[in-house]
Amino acid sequence: MTANASTHLTQHYVDNFRRLPWRSPPGAPPPDPYRVWLSEVMLQQTTVAAVAPRFERFVERWPTIEALADASDEAILGEWAGLGYYARARNLIACAREVARRGAFPTSAGELRALPGLGDYTAAAVAAIAFGERVAVVDTNVARIVSRLHGLVAPSKDQVRSLTLDLTPADRPGDFAQAMMDLGATICRPRAPACDSCPLRADCAARASGHPETFPAPKPKRVRPVRYGTVYWTEHHGEVWLVRRPARGLLGGMTALPGSDWTDERPPASGEIGTVTHVFTHFRLELGVELRSHPVGDGWWQPLNTLPTAGLPTLYRRVASLVSAASRAARAAA
Repeated sequence: MTANASTHLTQHYVDNFRRLPWRSPPGAPPPDPYRVWLSEVMLQQTTVAAVAPRFERFVERWPTIEALADASDEAILGEWAGLGYYARARNLIACAREVARRGAFPTSAGELRALPGLGDYTAAAVAAIAFGERVAVVDTNVARIVSRLHGLVAPSKDQVRSLTLDLTPADRPGDFAQAMMDLGATICRPRAPACDSCPLRADCAARASGHPETFPAPKPKRVRPVRYGTVYWTEHHGEVWLVRRPARGLLGGMTALPGSDWTDERPPASGEIGTVTHVFTHFRLELGVELRSHPVGDGWWQPLNTLPTAGLPTLYRRVASLVSAASRAARAAA
């Protein structure tokens, strides 16, 4: 079954592969490892649709790993703004500088794993796609495919990795890894899988069961705690006061609006004009927006008409939108 399934999937990829700016067509020479690595970092917990235009902007601005390594932290963090999960951007900076120091990317998954920010999946993906190493490339989509193919309800990570490696051919393992990515994104979806279009349908235990969505069993959803804080909007002569977040911690090094600490206790109401809610990985933040007449903290005055290019994360962009809406409403009521 393994060889047969791999052959069918690889041919399906040749016939139906997604054309993405970081890929080489099936059978073509592998892409630049810099592009593979950059795309994989960007795609962590972010959709292909959101990443594609941002990837192209990145490589236009910094076409090589050396160019990225030479860029300032502020420039890279500003370009990353809006992609979320900002620890990835800090790891991106550290990794680019380490690779530039070495002179090139390592070529094996084991060596790549030692670079800043590269976990098992990213290291394996770069090794397979850029360097042709036969290695198990396992993300959530691949784990779902393998679980369904073998009818596994609650497989262990080691079990999934072993079964994925069994499926992976020695020839063109990078194409196979990308074939699995495409299959999980377009056919073997978490809900309403398109089993009749799947090249693995003849070998799939989950399809044979009649209930493919039950494989693997869904994990219980975590309840996110709520944290609270206040953010300050200080505007003067068409400019707004911005600061930079501390280098370490959540949104580290990013452009921001000043404000209070985020705590587990809701602060007392103090003239807030509204609240912005933002969901992080481990908690939900409710941030009251307060207008202030004097700047707080070390920062700078940013012209309002350049705010979209200031590198604000999504959280603070939402604050700016709330203030703008409140200002329009006040003018309309006047």
